[in-house]
Formats: sequence, C-alpha cells, structure tokens
Amino acid sequence: MPEYTRHQQKIIERYYDRRDEIMLSKLGEIVTELFLAEDEAKAKPLWERAAKAMRALRIPESISSHITSQRDPETLARNLKQWLAAAQRGGSDPAPR
Repeated sequence: MPEYTRHQQKIIERYYDRRDEIMLSKLGEIVTELFLAEDEAKAKPLWERAAKAMRALRIPESISSHITSQRDPETLARNLKQWLAAAQRGGSDPAPR
C-alpha cells in the first residue's frame, strides 16, 4: 500500500465522507441524460450507470431492480428526489430501509 502525504490523506477522507453526495449528484446527471436520450441504444448504458450508482448508494436491490426494469426516467427522478431530501435531512444513508 502506498504511503500518502497528509494532504492526500485528507483529500481521500473528504471523498469518502461525501461519497453519497457525489453519487446522488451523478445519479441526477444520469436522470437528465435519460430524459434527453433519443433511443434505447443511448439509454441502455445510462440505465447501467444508474444501476451502478444505486448499488453504490446501497439502495435495496428490490427498489433498484424495479426502477431499472421500468426504464422510466420519471420514476428514477421521483426516487432521487426522495433520496436527496433524506440526505439533506441529515441521513447519512439515503437508502430507505
């Protein structure tokens, strides 16, 4: 394992402290891209990225698979709105339990 400077360690710590916020932001960008996707060929990799982001956010598999199977950007956007609200309320984990 490489030795990191104190500065590098702080950067790494801040990243992991804010990882959920970063993933929620990326998921928001994916939602926007899904609304703009013109066909299934463009949407398919976006849905794969969305599924990966939901796994990183620890969204229960049942919810994640339901959203991705519907392939409806509005459903994803509604859930993202709820997850963002939960994160803003101070919940460190946006995933519903």
